[in-house]
Amino acid sequence: MTFAGIIPPLCTPFHDDFSVDTGSLRRTIRFLLGAGVHGVFVLGSSGEGAFLPDAHRRAVVETAVDEVAGRVPVLVGCIDMTTLRVAEHVAAAEAAGADAVVVTAPYYTRTHVAEVERHFRLLHERTALPLFAYDIPVAVHTKLDCDMLLRLAADGVIAGLKDSSGDEAGFRHVLLGRHDRGLDGFVVFTGSELVTDAALAMGADGAVPGLANIDPHGYVAIFDHVRDGSVEAARKEQERLVRLFAITSVASQTRMGGSSAALGAFKAAMRMRGVIDNAVLAPPQVPLNGEELAGIQDKLVEAGLL
Repeated sequence: MTFAGIIPPLCTPFHDDFSVDTGSLRRTIRFLLGAGVHGVFVLGSSGEGAFLPDAHRRAVVETAVDEVAGRVPVLVGCIDMTTLRVAEHVAAAEAAGADAVVVTAPYYTRTHVAEVERHFRLLHERTALPLFAYDIPVAVHTKLDCDMLLRLAADGVIAGLKDSSGDEAGFRHVLLGRHDRGLDGFVVFTGSELVTDAALAMGADGAVPGLANIDPHGYVAIFDHVRDGSVEAARKEQERLVRLFAITSVASQTRMGGSSAALGAFKAAMRMRGVIDNAVLAPPQVPLNGEELAGIQDKLVEAGLL
């Protein structure tokens, strides 16, 4: 499998009883593949992977692998608090037919860079799948060290990086270090919806933007424009998507957390576009109210998506 391009982190649709809506999940995958995405990533942050019990995770992975049917890579988030717990998720993803796994630093306990490095090395020993490091300090409270990442890449422990740190300078240091050390096989993705064009121009191999659940065509267009050297066209498309991303701040964070506001907006927009049947969030996240949903609908109309 080739890992490059636009790989959306799929939202996980639920029924009212919080069971996985596999029908809507299959429809989401068909919608994304029809837009020309280059892979799918399930059970990441947008997929609420950390909220889900093992049976739910299994249903998501098995449904995705079956629906994709080998057309593009299926990456699976294996996110948990400790190495041994993550190792079980990695084994389940491998057994279900995943093409790669995506792993954060351990969380809950405070970790040292030596412990984070050991975490990745032990997981690499336990799977034949490509292992991607996921840098998301806002969620796990640990920023992945640049030198550690490059060392793990040089040793063949990690195949790539999904950088959702928001540290653009650090992201550039990783790209520069990859070049300087000749790590051509080490794949680097941005997780940002807002600077995809800039990251690709810097040399990133692709992007994993949550907003692509709503407008995958826009992100595929950015990737194509940058690849073709059409910088201005990429910039204009990116600016349109930046405006669309404002849906994530429609809900008031005086009554809910940022995850509820952002993922609630993503799912509401997907439901309004007919991609999924229900905008239910995994508990304890809080649902959006009618006024907030109307605001999201207005922004979809402004973006030409409704």
